[in-house]
Amino acid sequence: MPEGHSLHRLARTITRTFGGAPVGASSPQGRFASGAARLDGRVLTGAQAWGKHLFVEVEDEVLHVHLGLYGTWVRSRRPEPEPWGAVRLRLTGQLWYADLRGPTACDLVGPAGREEILARLGPDPLRRRPDVDAFVRRVAASRAPVGALLMDQSVLAGVGNVYRAEVLFRAGVSPFAPGRTLGEDTVRALWDDLVVLMRDGVRRGRIVTLETDDVALLADLDHDRPAPDDPDLDGGEDTAARRRLRRSTGVYVYRREGRPCARCATPVRAEDFHGRRLYWCPGCQRGPR
Repeated sequence: MPEGHSLHRLARTITRTFGGAPVGASSPQGRFASGAARLDGRVLTGAQAWGKHLFVEVEDEVLHVHLGLYGTWVRSRRPEPEPWGAVRLRLTGQLWYADLRGPTACDLVGPAGREEILARLGPDPLRRRPDVDAFVRRVAASRAPVGALLMDQSVLAGVGNVYRAEVLFRAGVSPFAPGRTLGEDTVRALWDDLVVLMRDGVRRGRIVTLETDDVALLADLDHDRPAPDDPDLDGGEDTAARRRLRRSTGVYVYRREGRPCARCATPVRAEDFHGRRLYWCPGCQRGPR
């Protein structure tokens, strides 16, 4: 599932591509036909993200999109081809078009509906003037494991599996530690690090959490992994091996199960945890299990 930095980049792209001009809107799949008809020919004024939710303003309408596990936006230059597959929504501008496929949610909610959705979400580290104190109080008072709290979108909006694993590793915090055992200073430090990492993710378009001094060390530890010029990883078919390496490059523990930790050489552990795969280093992240 795309994490918060991807949605903020997407909002910027939509605003930059279509903002300030009328857009064509259609639903080739047919599942959003009535909503697309209400958007068609109207001016798209901008898009914003909050956590993993995208809100696109088209005059007085608000389009709400949640990509979920399988949703994607694909943008390309016009002329647009005939739609193929299940395109829920196609937006067309003067120079560009964008196709939305497979979202969990795609509906018109209006300003009031948007506020109802936002009321269910915790603060977003990438928003201006977020309520940091609300996040700190919620975590520091909870008996739940911090690894679960960071993925709870009502506690913290936008953090997914990668940022959860990496920020806890960087802080040396066990994902199994109850929130109330951490103390407010530690919780606030987690927030501050997430702000840095996620802003960097928006800038790069990918998640990189390695400190500069650890990059070469991790490369040495991964010397037996496929080389960059391996045909499975360089050009051609987008194989599963290539995707795994691309997702794991630049991180400490995410998808590194069984491989040595960059800081203590302990094998990274992984297990199913509250419905998602959890990655951590038992050497660096000591605490309750």
